Amino acid sequence: MCAVPVGLVGVTGYTGMELARILSNHDGMKLVRVTSRAEAGKKLADIYPFLNGMELGGLEIAAPDVDDLAESCDLVFLAVPHKTAMNIGGQLYDRDIKVVDLSADFRIRDRETYEEWYKVDHTREDLLPEAVYGLPEFYRDQVKGAKLVANPGCYPTSVIVGLTPALRAGLVETSDIVIDSKSGTSGAGRKAAVGTLFCEVADSFRAYGLTTHRHTPEIEQELSVAAGRDMTVSFNTHLLPIDRGILSTIYTKLKPGVTKADVRAAYEEAYGNEKMIRFLPEGQLPETRWVRGTMFCDVAVVPDGRTGRLIILAAIDNLCRGASGQAVANANLMLGFDETKGLSLAPMMP
Repeated sequence: MCAVPVGLVGVTGYTGMELARILSNHDGMKLVRVTSRAEAGKKLADIYPFLNGMELGGLEIAAPDVDDLAESCDLVFLAVPHKTAMNIGGQLYDRDIKVVDLSADFRIRDRETYEEWYKVDHTREDLLPEAVYGLPEFYRDQVKGAKLVANPGCYPTSVIVGLTPALRAGLVETSDIVIDSKSGTSGAGRKAAVGTLFCEVADSFRAYGLTTHRHTPEIEQELSVAAGRDMTVSFNTHLLPIDRGILSTIYTKLKPGVTKADVRAAYEEAYGNEKMIRFLPEGQLPETRWVRGTMFCDVAVVPDGRTGRLIILAAIDNLCRGASGQAVANANLMLGFDETKGLSLAPMMP
């Protein structure tokens, strides 16, 4: 079977780089178009030497051209900032091209909520009902039939995977949930900024975006679906002095009478047959090094009888499971492949 021709708009960021890495070894999709206004005219291997000697390394970077993408590709990945994505994605959708959008433009179903948090007008509100939220474990069947998939954010992936079984099973109170998430610096993107310079990040640890992080409404939206009621959570983010990885620690209150066995049974039922989620044995806790470069989300639960809390931990690689790898998993489903095709599920050494 011939590989499906796909395009990538925004190849020069970290998510674009990770997509190029993954697609270089994917035998079901062939990257035939890559775009960047700043690097147009260069070969892909000129900016990513790890592609030297590979066919993909010789692919020329072009300026974005919707007509050319629509003529050349069956599916296009958008690794561009919010607002830019809704414009290009909308035009491709109108030309009947499948789209996986890695920005936030189609994740939030309510236009007013999106505009409040992202401070821009949404110009393709008509597509919000058409976009499928791309967490395969929860929306697998919808993704299979979708033309437009909103790839989840990195923080939300860890949080939603971590919390959903407890909320669906009614094990925890839906109020006073505190989410403490920590990310490597690649989560801030590849653009130059003082706050992510090596000397600013190394040997330090800091919080940022408290009460204002833009992933908050996305998290609350999906947790509300899981709980069957509107959810408000306290979502707090921190910057780790590492390049990639997320660890989210989630503090909830157990409902009266819920036992440790109840908790473990709910998570085993939810994730026991999932290929990309590992529910860890009792006594084991997630670490970013054990998910690096993989599609795994490692989840652990720690019931605390003294305080009546359930502490939930989830670790992912923010660039792979939290962005580009998840985009490929969604594209796999949209194109009729197994969702893990071309993706790493092998444990890696740190």
